[in-house]
Amino acid sequence: MRAAQAGMKPMLPKRFYKEAGVAERDGLFHLALDGRMAKTPGKQALAVPSRALAEAMAREWAAQETEIDPATMPITRIVNSAIDGVAARRAEVVEDLVRYAGSDLVLYRVSEPARLVQAQDDAWNPILDWARDSHGARFTLAEGVMHVTQPDEAVAAIRSALERIDSPFALAALHVMTTLSGSVLIALAHALGPLDPDGAWAAAHVDELYQESVWGEDEEAMERRRRREADFRAASEVYRLGALS
Repeated sequence: MRAAQAGMKPMLPKRFYKEAGVAERDGLFHLALDGRMAKTPGKQALAVPSRALAEAMAREWAAQETEIDPATMPITRIVNSAIDGVAARRAEVVEDLVRYAGSDLVLYRVSEPARLVQAQDDAWNPILDWARDSHGARFTLAEGVMHVTQPDEAVAAIRSALERIDSPFALAALHVMTTLSGSVLIALAHALGPLDPDGAWAAAHVDELYQESVWGEDEEAMERRRRREADFRAASEVYRLGALS
């Protein structure tokens, strides 16, 4: 099976450059490979308004060895998606994020066991308090998995917060954090509020961490989560650096 899986892996392009750096042109900071301006998959300039964000991309390219593996370049992937996709479809991205608010992870609670109930309350109640105090968004909690329609006012408040994010790089990063966590409220509480990356990632995995404490750790599941966490932290960095632009 491993041999078959190895045979299915896509061929990666060979590293064709010696140096990865940053070049400033017309107020933007371009990824430069041996002095030549790099392009996105959509053939647009791979350029950002923030030198720090461009330098973060350059570090990913410099770290490539004999082959170029996009899986190890999450910051570049997010920037590419921001330039080629989000910039021209900002309203669609906001709408997709708003849909999460209607059935957000942190709104659905268990009734037992008591330890998991407490863990969910400890991790998720502060997020809801922040959404209420900072944005006037008051959500309705549900027990179990049956869908509960959320107040229009709460969803509209989250929409308003999202629409105020002008940078396509920050918005693309927020979308990645939302899909990886399953919660736009966790992503927003990290991006705009009190949650640091550790707290945000832990809040997104309360149930998994509880199950592991009861049944033990699954090595494959943990490895998948580690990869997703690396992408989440990369998105957090893109948000922070992209929001500075």
